[in-house]
Parts: sequence; C-alpha cells; structure tokens
Amino acid sequence: MHRDFCVTMVEQLQGLRNCLYAEAEMHGPLVPVEPLKGFARRITDLIPMENPVRALSSLEDLRHYVENATLVPIDAARTKAVFGEGNARARIMLVGEAPGADEDRLGRPFVGRAGKLLDKMIAAISLSREDLFIANILKSRPPGNRNPTPQEIAAHLPVLYKQMALIQPEFILCLGKVAGQTLLNTLGTLGSLRGKVHDYHGIPLLVTYHPAALLRNQRWKRPAWEDLQLLQKLYRTGLAHQ
Repeated sequence: MHRDFCVTMVEQLQGLRNCLYAEAEMHGPLVPVEPLKGFARRITDLIPMENPVRALSSLEDLRHYVENATLVPIDAARTKAVFGEGNARARIMLVGEAPGADEDRLGRPFVGRAGKLLDKMIAAISLSREDLFIANILKSRPPGNRNPTPQEIAAHLPVLYKQMALIQPEFILCLGKVAGQTLLNTLGTLGSLRGKVHDYHGIPLLVTYHPAALLRNQRWKRPAWEDLQLLQKLYRTGLAHQ
C-alpha cells in the first residue's frame, strides 16, 4: 500500500513538471524578476504590504487603478482623476498638492494660469514638460480647493510612492508647502524648507513656491527663481545619489 502510494505521488509530480515545461515552451523561457534596488526599493518599502498598488508593474496599470478606485469620498465626487503626466523616465519629478478646478475638468495636472506660469518657470531653466513627470499628492480635487485632510493624504500617498518607484527620478521638486511637508514628514514652514537640498530616501529634494502662490504674491518670484537655479545646477552636474 505504502509503495503504491509513493509511486502514485511520483507520477503526479512528474506529470506536473511536464505540464510546467510545456507551458514554459509556449511562453518562452522564464525571466527572473530583478529585485528592486536603490531609490525604487526604498520608496516601495513605504507602501503598506496590503496595498494593491504594490503589485502593479506599469504606470498604465497604476493609472487604470487610480481612475477606477474610490479610496476616499473626494474620489467619488471628482469629474476626472488627475493621475499625472510627462516622461515615464524623467530625471526630475515635480510634485504638487492637489488638483484645482481646471485640473479636475481636464484630468491634467497644472493647467490654467498656474500651469502656464509653471511652463514658463521650467522653460527658464531650459526644460519642458516632456522632460519631467508632474504629479500631485492627491489625484482628486478637494472641495473648494481646501487643503488635503490627513485621511486623504494617507489614502493617495501610496499611489505617488508607486509612481516614484516606477519612474525612478533623480531629483524631486515640491511645489508648495503641503507637498514639501508631506514628503519630508515635517510641519516646517515653507521658508524653512526652501533654499536647501533635502535628502529624500537617497535622492535630492527641493521645495519651492506653488505657481498659484506666485500669482498672488509677486515678491515670491525672486526666491522661487533661486530655487529653480539650484535645481538646474543639480540637474546639470548630476548630483544625485541613488
């Protein structure tokens, strides 16, 4: 009895092995998945293990998830999700706070007057949207353009982390206090955050004024220009350390 049982198990295992070999021949050789390294690994470690975005392997899959998920009430109230746009292999990633009314209507980040000013800002350092990837902490517009709540940030932040892990930027520029405070996990003022290079999980991060704030206060344009010049210097000299 025992011998017959063992023979049966061996035959089943051999059959399973043959099926796997046949499947491999149909789809080509199995390619081992490379373990994440450097910044991509460190930023992925910030995503909770149970969060479904961890398993997604492309920006397109992540976009589809964002457009079809309701993580917090503002997601159900939006006109369009604002996933972000730009170069999927960008060396620089711009991160804002949340979409506004124009962004919610069009599904694109930084449009309208603030978007036009942002285009001029990045053009002043010889870059364009095609060189960058632009995203927000939140992918949905908060009512009345209010500040994001902690619950909304906690729900949407893993998506931004996954964007970073997939794009693997060398530099990050935060546009506005909320973006800077969120990524740096601090309550520091914008004045204390800007004008310096922060280490963000191994890559340089800078904080500057949000374009909408510059439209309200012309005096901030000079320090914002200084922040952009610092970013340009880092970008040109390649001072990133992944």
